[in-house]
Amino acid sequence: MAKSRNNLLGVGGQRKKLSRADQHGNGPARQADRKANADQKQELLRKMRERAQGNTESSQEDHQEDQQS
Repeated sequence: MAKSRNNLLGVGGQRKKLSRADQHGNGPARQADRKANADQKQELLRKMRERAQGNTESSQEDHQEDQQS
């Protein structure tokens, strides 16, 4: 028996209902979410840079101690 291709219910997922402003990309919630995400990304990058600098400084100190001994 052949598979039925007429039953496509649920294929493609569901979409959130957007307000008219959100449809045009200038809704207030969208701006707040975008700012929060940008702030979170900046904080993550700052932490990663601090860790990277800490690792390079500690490895340089270890290298200098090895040379002195």
